[in-house]
Amino acid sequence: MEGTPIATPEGERVDAAASSEADIHLEGVTKRFGDAVAVDDLTLSIERGAFYALLGPSGCGKTTTLRMIGGFEDPSEGVVYLGGQAVTDLPPYKRDVNTVFQSYALFPHLNVERNVAFGLERKKIGKDEVARRVAETLDMVQLGALAKRRPGQLSGGQAQRVALARALVNRPRALLLDEPLGALDLRLRKQLQLELKRIQQEVGITFVHVTHDQEEAMSMADTIAVMNKGKIEQAGSAEELYERPHTAFVANFLGVSNLVDGKVLERGIEMATVETDDGTVRVPCARMSEAAGDAVRIGVRPEKIELVPAEQGVPDGRNALRGRVSIASFLGVSIQYVVIAPGGEELTVIAPNRDGGQPSSLGVGHEVLLTWDPQHTFVVARDA
Repeated sequence: MEGTPIATPEGERVDAAASSEADIHLEGVTKRFGDAVAVDDLTLSIERGAFYALLGPSGCGKTTTLRMIGGFEDPSEGVVYLGGQAVTDLPPYKRDVNTVFQSYALFPHLNVERNVAFGLERKKIGKDEVARRVAETLDMVQLGALAKRRPGQLSGGQAQRVALARALVNRPRALLLDEPLGALDLRLRKQLQLELKRIQQEVGITFVHVTHDQEEAMSMADTIAVMNKGKIEQAGSAEELYERPHTAFVANFLGVSNLVDGKVLERGIEMATVETDDGTVRVPCARMSEAAGDAVRIGVRPEKIELVPAEQGVPDGRNALRGRVSIASFLGVSIQYVVIAPGGEELTVIAPNRDGGQPSSLGVGHEVLLTWDPQHTFVVARDA
């Protein structure tokens, strides 16, 4: 959505389309810490009821963005809107959002039930209503049987669910999740990823989730915004970002990508032909804007490639690059190959283990062809 930056008194409603229609809207938001720019002129809109992930490496600005939405950091420039209202200068307790941190921050002297009830009791809500809402929320996170336990008697996953229940019981407009699963072991993290998605779908409120874990974001979020150096490089569904990345950073942050430099020889109606040092390949025109003569960088994911002996030749209708196998690693369910192309690029191929091991014709030192369906080729910016 497009929005118009408007300097607006706190709490006053605005007419800009993006800020009024979105549940959360940031307009031209910048955050500086001294000379360092943590978030750089960021504009984004999050629809009501979305599960939105901010994904990126440490230092990319994702946590700072979340903290500005929650009111824990003030923007150096720009406006933060919640439900169409400018809230940039409001403190956290006056914003209709709750935040779940990685540290949980439970009160050790209160049992689970009292931890969850704490926010409601401070709002002077009646005891019967508090009891009803606490019981409902604990059932939602599947902790009803542990209501009388203290935090010290809980596992890490149970403690995280209590923190989640304490935030949800207030029925906020949005729930902000700051690396909430980062302290858990892999098995429990995967389990809670599914639980978080289930809970979000059940309650229907907006979740904004900060993570550096690509699989975590892809398994839960409706929309993922990949951040780099304080900006959003690309936002979309997990499928869009994985299958059609726009930059080399996005292509390599969400999985492994094979990227090869080339030049567009010609553009047809549906397919363009690109010349590389390693061979000529075809690219769907819908996946590129460059014209004949332009420099491009083409990409293909490792699992899309089939490796065949060079003497076998190129199957009809498929793209192909030549190379020599330098590494072949048996991984059980798959075999991972590293192939050195004539241009010097190291290309990765992941082949399913269908034959009980690696064929001798594809071992280290063998000349091979990397072949794939042209529809699986994407293009990223050459200067990325």
